[in-house]
Amino acid sequence: MEAAAEPGNLAGVRHIILVLSGKGGVGKSTISTELALALRHAGKKVGILDVDLCGPSIPRMLRAQGRAVHQCDSGWVPVFVDQEQSISLMSVGFLLEKPDEAVVWRGPKKNALIKQFVSDVAWGQLDYLVVDTPPGTSDEHMATVDALRPYSPLGALVVTTPQAVSVGDVRRELTFCRKTGLRVVGLVENMSGFVCPHCAECTNVFSRGGGEELARHAGVPFLAGRAREWGAAPAGPAAGLRGGNGARAPSTPQRERQRGVHWMQAVPTGS
Repeated sequence: MEAAAEPGNLAGVRHIILVLSGKGGVGKSTISTELALALRHAGKKVGILDVDLCGPSIPRMLRAQGRAVHQCDSGWVPVFVDQEQSISLMSVGFLLEKPDEAVVWRGPKKNALIKQFVSDVAWGQLDYLVVDTPPGTSDEHMATVDALRPYSPLGALVVTTPQAVSVGDVRRELTFCRKTGLRVVGLVENMSGFVCPHCAECTNVFSRGGGEELARHAGVPFLAGRAREWGAAPAGPAAGLRGGNGARAPSTPQRERQRGVHWMQAVPTGS
């Protein structure tokens, strides 16, 4: 029987959600950011762990580029992205000397940094830790799942777009989840439509329904299709955070609820 891991810096984290997809460019980082903002809007304290080491985009989405990571007795102190300190973030983007520097690392070095992120970041008390992952089912994913397995992750939120090529890759991601014993919380079909900023009509530029069909065949919950709103990224997901002038714009999750898209409802916000 495998020995239980020492709680360490994850002792105060109540739930862990991995955002996965077998396909690149489907919006994992956007969904991770919006999920964190929606949970924050529900009164939860959230951390985001960006393990997309070659494409760390969450700092830009949350307007936290160029921030410094400091050390404390327990390890690295994550970057707080709002004045209330309700969302904390750790990303390799904070550790690069230049923003355009490429991470040209082999698997063992990537795996070592992921394990260090899990063990050496002083998250404190969190209701949720959202883990944004790179596309695929490679070393980084195995290292992330293995490092988090002793802490009983809540499960995986899988993201796809409607096209057949994306659905095929995401089907492999679902197989990865089954093989690693990772419970799939649900599947989100992203970019299933384009919402006109003038008339609010939704046009299915990339078709729709591929994700819902995949969820039905795989026997996993289909949370919802998410329409693409013009101008939503990269600044859009951070619109709910206080800017330099202290103003608060309507957040992306608020706009999502106004359109009746309740894909977050499958994520428990209780104990």
